[in-house]
Amino acid sequence: MSLESVRRHLSEAAPDLEILETPESSATVELAAAAHGVQPAQIAKTLSFRLKDEVFLVVARGDARLDNKKAKAAFGGKVKMLGLAEVEDITGHPVGGVCPFGLANPLKVYCDVSLKDFDEVIPAAGATNAALRISPEQMAEITNAIWVDVCQDPAA
Repeated sequence: MSLESVRRHLSEAAPDLEILETPESSATVELAAAAHGVQPAQIAKTLSFRLKDEVFLVVARGDARLDNKKAKAAFGGKVKMLGLAEVEDITGHPVGGVCPFGLANPLKVYCDVSLKDFDEVIPAAGATNAALRISPEQMAEITNAIWVDVCQDPAA
């Protein structure tokens, strides 16, 4: 169902994009990088957070780590990652397949500026073996994402 919701969303928002299904799992950054022949940094991982009563997504490069000080400044408070049990209920996607497309509930999406290091990134597509190739700008555009700087410098 989750993969199908992504297909429906993309058929309207970006019909030129192709969902890539792999026989093996791509549920982690490392597995996705191996499955698609790229460096882990080029994987666009989607993280699910809560701040008080608001749930939102942050999409960042695969090797990025959240910078708590930057996140607190950007979002106006201390954010907490959703528990594994909550992620699928709220996003409609299984852990390892979470992406900003075809969400079960309308959620605010943020894209970290770390994604702009690449012309093309590879986010999941609603299943643990599905992904797509997309420019960071197009991903932000079709998800109405807001650009933020909330990750540590990958070189650090």
